[in-house]
Amino acid sequence: MAGVSKCMKYSMFIFNFFFWVCGCIILGFSIWIRVSSAQQGIDSSMLGGVNLLIAVGAIIMILGFLGCCGAVKESRCMLMLFFIALLLILILQVTAGVLGAVYKPQVEAALNLTLSEAVNALQSTTGEYKEYQEEFQKLQKMYQCCGLKDGPEDWGQNFDKQKDICQCEVEKPSSSDLCTTYRSRYVYKKSCGEVIMKQVKDNLVIIMGIAFGLAVVEILGLVFSMILYCQIGSK
Repeated sequence: MAGVSKCMKYSMFIFNFFFWVCGCIILGFSIWIRVSSAQQGIDSSMLGGVNLLIAVGAIIMILGFLGCCGAVKESRCMLMLFFIALLLILILQVTAGVLGAVYKPQVEAALNLTLSEAVNALQSTTGEYKEYQEEFQKLQKMYQCCGLKDGPEDWGQNFDKQKDICQCEVEKPSSSDLCTTYRSRYVYKKSCGEVIMKQVKDNLVIIMGIAFGLAVVEILGLVFSMILYCQIGSK
């Protein structure tokens, strides 16, 4: 009867250790995106893909550990559990990608609605959204932007009441690339909505790249685990 290939056994172990490290990276990166997006005032309902990656990263960590133990102990049960769970994750990733493409118009509509509600909060003069307005002004200074959709117009009457709203604080405020003149005041030219959307798109590109690379790794894991499973069975 054929024995278990030592090369395959330890290749499986090294692969799953790498798999576990990938899970740690995905989990940490996804949490960072989640926290930074929340600080920028992005609605949590718009971060479904990030939340999914957090869950996937945590599960991958567990699977990597399971695969390492299964390879070292030559446990067919653990290897089969690893194979099934990995296959389910791969199916889940493909499903999430398809759903993201299908519901893209609904996501964009929800984002526009969120931006409109945020603009109404900036224009409010009742004091109900005072804390939100103060936090948004900090964001404007940090990213050198103004308003969400239409620049300083998004602040409505509050723009005239507070002289530091959108105030351009660079050495050359007349720079056409960064600042512009609005009601005799130098203000940042770019809207914060553009900045937020750019960061969301950049993060999506990174997430898509991670998901594609992860799919390749998962397929290799399925192949290795099944080969080792069969070798242990014929031992």
